Amino acid sequence: MKLCMIGTGYVGLVSGVCFSDLGNEVICVDNNIGKINLLKKGIIPIYEPGLSELVIKNYKNKKLTFSTDLKKSVKESDIIFICVGTPTKKGGGSADLRQIYNVSKEISSSINKFKIIITKSTVPVTTGDEIEKILSKKNDKKKFSVVSNPEFLREGEAIRDFTYPDRVVVGTNDKKSGKILKSLYSPLISKGALYLQTSRRAAELIKYASNAFLATKITFINEIANLCEKTGINVEDISIGMGLDKRIGSRFLRAGPAYGGSCFPKDTKAIVSTGDKFKINLSVIKSVIKSNENRTKILLDRINLILNKKIRNKKITFLGVTFKANTDDMRDSSSLKMIPHLSKKGALIKYFDPTGYKKEFSKLKNVTNKTTIKEAVAGSDLVIIHTEWNDFKSINFKNLVQGKKFIIFDMRNIYSSTKIKEQGFKYYSVGK
Repeated sequence: MKLCMIGTGYVGLVSGVCFSDLGNEVICVDNNIGKINLLKKGIIPIYEPGLSELVIKNYKNKKLTFSTDLKKSVKESDIIFICVGTPTKKGGGSADLRQIYNVSKEISSSINKFKIIITKSTVPVTTGDEIEKILSKKNDKKKFSVVSNPEFLREGEAIRDFTYPDRVVVGTNDKKSGKILKSLYSPLISKGALYLQTSRRAAELIKYASNAFLATKITFINEIANLCEKTGINVEDISIGMGLDKRIGSRFLRAGPAYGGSCFPKDTKAIVSTGDKFKINLSVIKSVIKSNENRTKILLDRINLILNKKIRNKKITFLGVTFKANTDDMRDSSSLKMIPHLSKKGALIKYFDPTGYKKEFSKLKNVTNKTTIKEAVAGSDLVIIHTEWNDFKSINFKNLVQGKKFIIFDMRNIYSSTKIKEQGFKYYSVGK
């Protein structure tokens, strides 16, 4: 099939590349000329394991092309995926849909035959209705079908999630479109993916509801971790005990920093905003947002206690600064609040992240990036394991910095406290 992916951000690029790897002809479109030129050279703007190899392979095979010409790309394609950003509006909690509607207007003037127009971006309920209205101004409704097909890609695991999804959700009441999309996804369905066809509005809400629930699980276990610390209980025992209940499951029950990234922060706010729009109080999700926002303060208070309330001139190292491992995404990472706060208090901060230097810290005093773990921890008073990169899971701190003893605050609980203490280091974890 001939597909057009509008937007080469995380969702558009990963989905487009994976669709091309399934044998489809895919055009990835973006209005950023610099980004498109880099992609043509095989240079990827995001860090995602395995993505670069797939881009190069399918670009050489001419199954994947890159363009800045949206109108031409739409005319040449049968199925159009809208994959542009839907960030949180400044000063509010609702989703900013300007890019969605601007793209829809451009598509409207390029419909030369029957097109399936799909929102792959995460959008609030009724967005598809608005897109349909925009397209109807210049086109007969028989010439297009607006469908919701939300993505469920985890950063760092996106290619696997696309190739072996739990489910494929398609929101449409149009039988013709439903049949075509089931055929498009048939290679994934044949490998065990469940295919669920719903109304368009239901598909839009499934994405938001899923993210809100996962965010709730993370926030819930973080609050239980706070209780565990006060009662001398190991939160990992609680997570295991809860997770063995098949109704609950063990995933997303790992205590640590606040959730971040491109989805949970904006999507929880957006679904609350949608609830307010329809005069429904989503009080549980509102509490999740509030608790998550308070999570960083709780961890900073813990750092203050670990250092005996003496932060000024202390040498603090952050191992990992992204919101999670296997991504270079800094959006809503706890480090964006922690590092500036500690720097303002007079701490001397070094950080190491496998994805390198971060411009977000460039204007902060006393904050430097190091290119190796050894350089980062050398001379430190406190080492904070902020992100659970595999690079950090088997460090022998004793051999790494011979003769120097520092405190380790493991925010991800990736180490055995017994083993670290045997190496002669003071060790603190979360929820224990």
